[in-house]
Amino acid sequence: MSALGVNEQSQQPRTSLAWLSGATGPLIGLLILCVFLSVATDRFLSVRNALNILDQITVLGVMSVGMTFVILIGGIDLSVGSVLALSMMVMGWVANVAGLPMAVAIPLALLASALSGLIVGVMVTSFRVPAFIATLAMMSVARGIANMITDGQQIVGFPDWFTMLAIDRHFGVLTATVFLMLAIVIVSWLFLKYRSEGRMLYAIGGNPEVARLAGINVQVVTIGVYVVCAILAGVAGIVLAARLDAVQPSSGFGYELDTIAAVVIGGTSLSGGAGGIGGTLIGVLIIGVLRNGLNLLNVSPFLQQVIIGVVIVLAVGAETLRRRKA
Repeated sequence: MSALGVNEQSQQPRTSLAWLSGATGPLIGLLILCVFLSVATDRFLSVRNALNILDQITVLGVMSVGMTFVILIGGIDLSVGSVLALSMMVMGWVANVAGLPMAVAIPLALLASALSGLIVGVMVTSFRVPAFIATLAMMSVARGIANMITDGQQIVGFPDWFTMLAIDRHFGVLTATVFLMLAIVIVSWLFLKYRSEGRMLYAIGGNPEVARLAGINVQVVTIGVYVVCAILAGVAGIVLAARLDAVQPSSGFGYELDTIAAVVIGGTSLSGGAGGIGGTLIGVLIIGVLRNGLNLLNVSPFLQQVIIGVVIVLAVGAETLRRRKA
């Protein structure tokens, strides 16, 4: 238990910005980016554009929370984009083909996501399959099943109340889907900061063997983390379905890379044991603001990919230098 106690002590806040878990650099970068875009285009600095950015990052924000948990324990999940598509297609088929109410379709979609995460977690813990390989396999399997459900066809049309979740701005400001993302972010931050179970993730990421000797059931926690990550990917799929008023098996393609990028840009170490939700939120905002600003500047989508790639490399490089100096 002493090993865990040392780990907890090392993670305690030391500055007023400690909630960012080492992401003060990305925060400064985000502020500089906002200042630059405010000067470069007069359309960036407006309430309407800020609300649009929040709407655009909702799916990425929800997925990135789950990815943060996975990376904190030293894992990786390449299947989240495919699990998102699987969740969407299960919900769409149950609601529009089977004719069951959304109150049944949504839980079944999340159940399908949870099963995907459970299978990955068992492969990683019980069969010792590297997380990269296990999630790569699930990425292919989930995408294939998503296509098989409707033979690759999209499903269009959901109840008005469902699509309004991503359209109607409550109090004239935020949609229900944005509220959902913020709620997930806040609850997850509180979990990591104040719950002993949350601190276990840091202990496992720091040293799984030491965590095991400290009394942590590493296998159970690891499986739980992959299940939660998959469920959040499923939630993101439902949010995306509400925004599009449609589901298609090709949805979520490449989202796993954006999700990992947001977490890494936010300061969470790929080796595990360091980082947090605050930093991830900053990383999500950086990607969202960057894409929004590049669109306002009429930058080619192909060049946008290059720029975001460069940002990822710079973020990882800065994190590496910071750790060497620490």
